Formats: sequence, C-alpha cells, structure tokens
Amino acid sequence: MKFTYTSPLESLRESTRRLFFQRCGAGVGAMALKSLFEDQLVASDTLQSVLGRPHFAPRAKNIIYLFQSGGPSHLDLFDPKPELVKRNGQLVPEELVRNIRLAQIGKQSKLLASPYSFSQYGKSGAWLSELLPHMKSVVDDVCFVKGFHSEAFNHDPATLFMNTGAQLAGHPGMGAWFSYGLGSVNKDLPAFVVLMTGAGQPLTNAAWGSGFLPTVHQGVTLRSQGDPVLFVSNPEGMGSRRRRQSLDALKDLNTRRYDLLGDPEIQTRIASYELAYRMQTSVPEVMDISKETPRVHASYATTPGQASFANNCLLARRLVERGVRFVQLYHRGWDHHGGSDGNLVFDLKKRCVETDQPAVALVQDLKERGLLDETLVLWGGEFGRTPMMQGGLRSDQIGRDHHPHGYTVWMAGGGIKPGTVYGQTDDFGFYATENKVHVHDLHATLLHLFGMDHWKLTYRFQGRDFRLTDVHGDVVKGILA
Repeated sequence: MKFTYTSPLESLRESTRRLFFQRCGAGVGAMALKSLFEDQLVASDTLQSVLGRPHFAPRAKNIIYLFQSGGPSHLDLFDPKPELVKRNGQLVPEELVRNIRLAQIGKQSKLLASPYSFSQYGKSGAWLSELLPHMKSVVDDVCFVKGFHSEAFNHDPATLFMNTGAQLAGHPGMGAWFSYGLGSVNKDLPAFVVLMTGAGQPLTNAAWGSGFLPTVHQGVTLRSQGDPVLFVSNPEGMGSRRRRQSLDALKDLNTRRYDLLGDPEIQTRIASYELAYRMQTSVPEVMDISKETPRVHASYATTPGQASFANNCLLARRLVERGVRFVQLYHRGWDHHGGSDGNLVFDLKKRCVETDQPAVALVQDLKERGLLDETLVLWGGEFGRTPMMQGGLRSDQIGRDHHPHGYTVWMAGGGIKPGTVYGQTDDFGFYATENKVHVHDLHATLLHLFGMDHWKLTYRFQGRDFRLTDVHGDVVKGILA
C-alpha cells in the first residue's frame, strides 16, 4: 500500500478550499458558482453574493422592515371585536385556551374589550383604531394581513423567528439572506443596515447577524447620534492618507494569508476593512438629514440630531435611495402587560404617537418619489396580544399578554396588492381563521417579490442545506399585485 504524505498546512488549505466551494455552490448550481467569480456587482469582493442575480424577474429592489419590538396589540390597533365588547369581564371560553400555552396569565383570565374606538377607511373598509389617525391617509396603499400567526410566545425566540426563520440563535437574519442572494448595489454602503430606537425588551444582534453565512452579510448598525458607526472614524492623529496606507499594508498581509490558507473569512475581513474606509465618506452624508426640506421634516415630525423613530424612517428612505438593499428599523417599547410593565392606555398611546405619523410619511414619501413600486415596507412585531386582560382594571394597570396565534402585520409597495385586507381572526381575535399566513409564508413571499425562489436559495452548513423558510412555506399569492 502506498502512502502520500500531506503536511498539516496543506491539509488545512485543502479543507478550507473544499468548504468554500461546498458552501458557495450548494443549492444554486453552476450558474451561482459562475456568478460568484464574475465582477457583475459593484463590489469586487467575490463573497458579496452567491447569486448576483434573481431567479426570475423581481417586483421589488429594496425592503424597509419597521419592526415594532415587544408585540403591538392587534386588538387595540387593527382588529376590533364586538364579541369582546359584549363579553367584557367574562372568563375566556375554555375551548379557546384548552390546548395552548400562555406566557404569563392563567387560563381562567377575563376577556378585555378594547378601550379605543374604531372606524373603517378606504375602499377595503379596513378598520383602524383612534390611536392611528394618520394611517387612514394611506389605507388604500396598504395590505393588512390579519390572519398572521407565529409559533413562539416569548420575546427572544419570537423575535428570532420573525427575523431569521428559526427560534434559536445562530441563523442568518432576513437581511443577511437578501445580501447573500442578491448582493449590494452600492459599493460605499452595506447591503443590510439596522437602526434602533426606543427602550424596553432587550434585543440581541442575533436577529440581524449573518449566522452561518459569511460575515460580510451581517447587518451593520448605524447610530443616530455621535459617530454613525462605532470605530469607523480615524483615530486621533491619523489622517486619511495614513489610514489608506495602513489599510493597504493590512490588505497585503491578509491577501498573503488567504493565498496560504484559502479561508473565505479572510476575504470577508478584507472586504469589511475596505467598506469601512469608503463608509467614512458615504455614511456621514446619508445620515445628515438636516439638508432635507422643511416640508419633509414636518411630514415625518423629525428633529435633526436626536434619536427617534421619525428620524430613522427618514434615514430609511435616504438609504434605499442610495441602493441599500435591506433597511431594518427596530422600535422597542410595545410590551404592554399592564402596570409598571407598560399599559394599554398611556404606553400604547405613546408608541402610536411615536410611530404612526413617521411610518405613514415614509409610505407617502416613497410614493411621491416614485420609489414605492420597488420598495417594500413591512410593519409588525414578534406577536400580538391576548384578548384576555392582564394587570388591573385601572387605566394605569390594564394590559394584555403575549399572543402568537393570530395578529396583524401590514405591508405596502414592492409588488404588494394595495388597499387589501387579507385574512381574519375569530370572534375573540384569538386564532387566525381565514387565509392564514405563517412566518415562513411571509418569508417565502418576500423572497418571491425580490425574484428569489425560497426553495433554491440555500446554504450548506454542517452537512445540511439551510433556507430562510426552513422546511416549509408558501408564497401568499392573494396579497400580490
């Protein structure tokens, strides 16, 4: 028997080379592997995208995801229930809660009617709470998905599920999948940007990380105050020329290391340094909203220099104008259990004042600029709230528990059918009963609007081909224009 000696270094180099081609080629075939080495994207980095082109003609180019962290109450915003008014204060029917788990309240809880009045608007007759006075002006541009449902009833797994398609950390965020599938169209800005406001339930970067994808696809968090990106500015005493020289030296060292090992993460590191250098010019310009007209500021209710959801909505429009593929706004503070944990009277009103006008202004602004047809706006939280009461009866105590079995999200633009109410919940607003839409269905539909087949957009990790939609999910054709 003949033995061939292979050095440890050569073995490592060969294993990383195999890993690189296995990961990049999985699920997309020869076309994807070919496109990996074409300089068809703005950036020269071969790790920018595994496809570089959609599977079929897309309806949308950009997405703005307005994530309302904490769980907005569909029953107090979008989904009025006369049965709750009729049976306010009565025990919840046993058949509703017999086979489910509740997060904090017991199965002997009392039903709670919404303290707010509702009216119908638009051609669709969509119901809106008095807490959303601005929303009525765009109701014919919006699709309300009222039969939405999830599986997780606690914040962390539910937030991860909505954002990554999995309830455990370690999976790529939606924006990372979009970056992986389609790449960036602006060499000076990331493909995936995250903006955050509000206080309350903590969030982790697992929701917008790259997971097992190359780290070049992770979300880049921008700040509304101070340096937009931590550590992107030059250190004190280092000018632009010296910065460029140091990056060139670092790139040379990393390139030599890559030539030695073939590790794709080294290419990611090179790309991140180069993007950070370009962002020193591009990011301050896009983050400077002071140059917008007084009319624009008034429409969004912005205050330049302050961190706010309104400012971030305006920043989102500026970012998609410049080709950022996926912009995600997290706004915390929607977790209204009652009492000191937040209540449905004072705290819910505050969140609506903070978000109603800016979200509506964003839709209107995109439409006026001819961007709404190619920009999809998605609004929603990780779950809704129960029709049962939590807390006390006093106005400063009243609240609701977590509820994933039926709630509302809304969408506009990007190939979504406008002026539509899709699906519904039962008489108590408890279960989605008609035209139900699961989290994986939403993800499949979003990918479809961007020209990607969710069955084909895969990534091989630990011997398995993973998808954003995991093992199921159907495109919701009833909400497509």
